[in-house]
Amino acid sequence: MAVNIAQALASPQIAAQDKQALRQVWENMQPDSCPCSYNFHMHTIYSDGQLKPEELIKQAIAIGIKGFAITDHHTIGGYQVTQDWLEYLHKSAPSQPYPHLWTGVEITSKLLGTDVHILGYAFDPKHPAIEHYLQGEAPRHNEAKAAVVIAAIQQAGGLAVLAHPARYRRPAVELIPAVAHLGIDGVETYYAYGNPNPWKPSPTQTQQVKQLSAAYNLLNTCGTDTHGTNLLMRL
Repeated sequence: MAVNIAQALASPQIAAQDKQALRQVWENMQPDSCPCSYNFHMHTIYSDGQLKPEELIKQAIAIGIKGFAITDHHTIGGYQVTQDWLEYLHKSAPSQPYPHLWTGVEITSKLLGTDVHILGYAFDPKHPAIEHYLQGEAPRHNEAKAAVVIAAIQQAGGLAVLAHPARYRRPAVELIPAVAHLGIDGVETYYAYGNPNPWKPSPTQTQQVKQLSAAYNLLNTCGTDTHGTNLLMRL
């Protein structure tokens, strides 16, 4: 994938919010993009994951990941610590290649009467539209509506994605058209629903989600949804 995400962005904060670079990566997403080149769904001890941020970034570098996002639930605490580590590494060994880190979060939302998870990326975490979703608790009432969550992410300059569309009580064939109608940017197309080892996208669900994303002109993302201690697995 010929995408240069490390081009001269002077500020790490600007790089973390570089939506166009992220969109370019997603436009070139392939079934084998995750988990060794890119990974846009992972959790740390700041929500329900087992990895400390410093352990996560060491693994990402060892794997050779080009770009990633930490998507803890309703917080960017893990992202902030990881960003600090990356800044330190850039200063201490500036000639070494390091992964590109975007802001990320996973927000529990309501869609068609069921709980779904909306992933937000490349947003400004200080924007007032998104700040109240980053306080460590799931939103309630009107703030939990998928339409409101998607709008908040986009108002903060970010991209909104429906996580693992084939893992909910209602089928992807209902949920994806619904979020597309609300203006969502993409869907998590490449996802391993059965936690296989080694990690690989589930063929049946991937085919269905890809067809739906194409029909509604949505971006395709990938992620391991790591909650354990290995970035190459979900658990």
